Amino acid sequence: MSQFPLVSHVSPDSIVAWRTEGAVTLRQFLAEVSQLAARFPAGRYLLNMCSDRYRFSVGLAAAIVTGKVSLLPSTHTPETVRQIKVFAPDVFCLTDSDVCTVDLPLLRYPAMSASQAEAFAIPQIDASQRIAVVFTSGSTGTPQPHPKTWGALVSSVQAEAARLRLHNIPHTLIGTVPPQHMYGFESTVLMAWHSGNALSHAQPFYPADICQTLAAVPTPRVLVSSPVHLRATLDAGLVLPELALVVSATAPLSAQLAQDVEARCHAPLMEIYGSTETGLIATRRPTQSEEWRLLPGIKLIADGASVRACGGHIETMIAMGDMLEPVSDEHFLLHGRLADLVNIAGKRHSLASLNHLLNSIPGVVDGAFYMPDESGHGHITRLAAFVVAPGLEAPCLLAALREHIDPVFLPRPLLFVEELPRNCTGKLPRAALQALFQAHAAQKST
Repeated sequence: MSQFPLVSHVSPDSIVAWRTEGAVTLRQFLAEVSQLAARFPAGRYLLNMCSDRYRFSVGLAAAIVTGKVSLLPSTHTPETVRQIKVFAPDVFCLTDSDVCTVDLPLLRYPAMSASQAEAFAIPQIDASQRIAVVFTSGSTGTPQPHPKTWGALVSSVQAEAARLRLHNIPHTLIGTVPPQHMYGFESTVLMAWHSGNALSHAQPFYPADICQTLAAVPTPRVLVSSPVHLRATLDAGLVLPELALVVSATAPLSAQLAQDVEARCHAPLMEIYGSTETGLIATRRPTQSEEWRLLPGIKLIADGASVRACGGHIETMIAMGDMLEPVSDEHFLLHGRLADLVNIAGKRHSLASLNHLLNSIPGVVDGAFYMPDESGHGHITRLAAFVVAPGLEAPCLLAALREHIDPVFLPRPLLFVEELPRNCTGKLPRAALQALFQAHAAQKST
């Protein structure tokens, strides 16, 4: 049975993380993993809610070496936790918060002693060991589990590090996305483990915090972020510390934003594409090409309107939820999500494309289209749109949209808001937009 080491770092003095107190060596990391593992209760499943990325990584490693499975749902709402308990009745929660109120047996992240194990050995983990279950919300709202094996995850992040050219010189990875999300899980924790790089413990959100976090760690630095964080950082007008690379995911970047990021950061910008089901499967540099390039070994198989991915680290063939157009064995174009297709009066468009057009209008800070639920037989449901655009008037914005889209797709209503209800990864859950739309309708009816 094949095995992979817990980390690819070899020397006990290798730096695996940066915290407020300074560098964390591999020896210290493994000692803390051992101390935390000794405190784990008997349950097989762990809900790792540590917000500090380093503590999350210690919790993840302790779970792996003790054969426990880390559960990574997309949210930690009371309803999600109830559903997680049905999935795994013996689950316990690891938290570094003093005010955590989740309805599960709690293990608070302990203060670690300075003593380190005399023996130094890097744990070897079976490739077939299931180390995590990542959840997506299905159409019913019930979290859908997607088990992840150690071998598949290691293969994925090693391919990512090779594509991003992060193997030769140790880098520090700074993430604005949480480690509990598949993107943050792979690209800020596991990739650091298996490319000889170090992770930053922080999870900065606001532009000033991002700049401060970057300045607190040594070069070369890699910023692992999302379009919403990158746009906010540029709009803040702050001077960014030196970067070697910017990585973005969770939504495609507009060409203009990609160009602005590279110009301001003086560093290449790489986008990564994947899903919770597949993990990372492709990359592109949007300032140079619209096409995505698959990782080695990954194949796309087109079957009518559906496209399935297989090969490489993908253990079973998976139907993709996006509209993908293969242009060669190695490259494809992305046209939005299949679920985003809207049909109005016999005409079809994708919400992703409409959102891209909306956000490309000068003066629009953020914006999103929303398709309400059908309201009855014979009634044509109209698209709505939410927009953050200080200084723009509705007629001007609608005129700009009319230049590019059929009138049936013009938003009715067009709602100006101060901000959109994006989550911590910059995504806009449909439920959040629905609540915003319903609040507007209720206000209008009063």
